[in-house]
Amino acid sequence: MHIGIDVREACALHRTGKGQWTFGFVSELLIRDAEMTLYTDAPLPESWLNIIDKKKTVHVVTIETKGLFWHWRAALHFLQHDAIHAYVSTVSYIVPWIVGRRKKVIPVVHDLIAFQNEPHDARATFIEKMTLRRTVFSATRICTVSASTMKDLLNRYPKLPDANIIPVFAGPMTNDTSDNRADGKTILCIATLCPRKNQLRLIAAFASLPGHLRASHRLVLVGKRGWDDEEIVRRASTTPNVEWKQYLPDDACETLFRSATVFAFPSLYEGFGMPVLDAFRHGVPVLTSDRGSLKEVAGSAALLINPESVESIRHGLEKILTDADLRHSLREKGKKQAEEFSWKRTVDLFLAAL
Repeated sequence: MHIGIDVREACALHRTGKGQWTFGFVSELLIRDAEMTLYTDAPLPESWLNIIDKKKTVHVVTIETKGLFWHWRAALHFLQHDAIHAYVSTVSYIVPWIVGRRKKVIPVVHDLIAFQNEPHDARATFIEKMTLRRTVFSATRICTVSASTMKDLLNRYPKLPDANIIPVFAGPMTNDTSDNRADGKTILCIATLCPRKNQLRLIAAFASLPGHLRASHRLVLVGKRGWDDEEIVRRASTTPNVEWKQYLPDDACETLFRSATVFAFPSLYEGFGMPVLDAFRHGVPVLTSDRGSLKEVAGSAALLINPESVESIRHGLEKILTDADLRHSLREKGKKQAEEFSWKRTVDLFLAAL
């Protein structure tokens, strides 16, 4: 089967979580025998070009426009080319919404944040609310990135046949498996600055730690600006021992993972939570939320907290920073848990569903 894939977010200069997912998924798919057409609006990653140059089964369609016009042109190209049997929509539902049942579409549903009470980007929320229902009821198959997201989707649309929904999960954001050499002072959080990622409560929890822990540790926030983030930026710049490093490339993030003492990810809602998986692979003890996909991905390998309680986050930080046996246990459990997830597994599940 010849599939078309929206790879725009994987080609972005600064990849978000969906971009990282698309990059990992397509990178693995490229080493298989699948025939595909990659739809993009920017140059492809260099690592892909090295593979594509050696293959005759991978085609590239570059549409040099943005916004709705890109989606219309991608949908038109897909509809006009009978050789492309199915379209995989990795980050947006607009092309499947346009195509409907005229050809096979396979949307990837990362989360249902648009339908939660959590703060989210207004434009993205509007578009998803407008397009998701028609997309999922027209889809040949629906891929979700977790069983938790599948559950959310069925709760939203109980008439969807659950046999048509396939959790395919995710893999790590990088191939680096260098072991952690904790510096004894760094609490690391990697996430776009926005209310859903919960940096404000994390900063407040850090600021309420006992004085000796605040003085001997630092909270390092890594992530580009998102939405409703003015107060996060202000608090990060005015709270002692809190650093905001903005967006960092993968190699710089790897350096931080290798030295971090704790990885804190108290997000209010996630479709999967790939940064947790990366922390596990490096042997960094993880503190994360006791809800949704984060609980699913973490299993018993992380210290789980209530993300809506500053006191719960503070207590978790204090416990993990002061208990060496707990940190050792979490390191070992995390490495085992990370073995459950890989891009090979994701692509295997996808191809079986296809």
